[in-house]
Amino acid sequence: MPQAGRIRVGGRDITALPPEKRGTAMMFQSYALWPHMTVAGNIGYGLRMRGAGKDEIARRIDEMLTLLQLQGFGPRPVTQLSGGQRQRVALGRALAVDPSLLLLDEPMSNLDYKVRIELRHELRALQKRIGITAVYVTHDREEALTLADRIAVLDAGHVVQYGPPEEIFHEPASAFVAGFMGADNAIALTRSPDGTLSTAAGMHGEPLTAHFRSDVARIDAANGTPNAAELRMPGEVVQTLYVGQGYRYRVRTDGADVWAHASHRIDEGAPVAVVVPRDALLLFPRAAPLADRGAPGG
Repeated sequence: MPQAGRIRVGGRDITALPPEKRGTAMMFQSYALWPHMTVAGNIGYGLRMRGAGKDEIARRIDEMLTLLQLQGFGPRPVTQLSGGQRQRVALGRALAVDPSLLLLDEPMSNLDYKVRIELRHELRALQKRIGITAVYVTHDREEALTLADRIAVLDAGHVVQYGPPEEIFHEPASAFVAGFMGADNAIALTRSPDGTLSTAAGMHGEPLTAHFRSDVARIDAANGTPNAAELRMPGEVVQTLYVGQGYRYRVRTDGADVWAHASHRIDEGAPVAVVVPRDALLLFPRAAPLADRGAPGG
């Protein structure tokens, strides 16, 4: 039972109801299929537990097999299926009982990348087609952005931002959300009274932390020409990674190690500059270092 609060689905309070009375269905990370049952037996399990008749169960099983493109798989043991097929069966079992709310607990984390991508798009198309409300738990940023109409970002059990994927991605409400959405480069900046941003230490002004994504940063020659519309950070390449469509570099600057992209290979140890458009910087207030803070209670 929850320690506080209420859970309502469609205006109906289900907080104190046992699972079978809630009108919800669950799709698990580990499939949770009965290994001694066939595909049809697994899909129809929830209906049998609810006392549905044989004809209704057979009809719903056929509907689910067609919906999930598993026609002809009904008699097959689930132990003979691939991971993607097993997850489809688990989804069919959840949908067969016609729930008002579908809950999904990282259902694709056990699948290979290619299968995960294919099933992700299938699930999104299916959810749109049948119009069911679904709550999907994931640690995968791309998965959340691909599947969601709205995203709730949780930090330590609290919702820290809730909104459409585009808003969460482009307008993160905090440094935590920015990092979760891929802007994991973080540098200390100071904003002077006239609005100028600087990485130089000892400047007077508002202390900020700037987050940015590695794909908006580029590598430039160390002696390149500064541009007022860009933040330029001199540094040295300390790690080179080939990522298929170019290279990803870790560059050691005066303030921090940051990641940036380039289409050409640069040797480790080479002097470079990381250049970031100023309008791509996500700015957040920066707490003062512990040494600069007053005594407790001061």
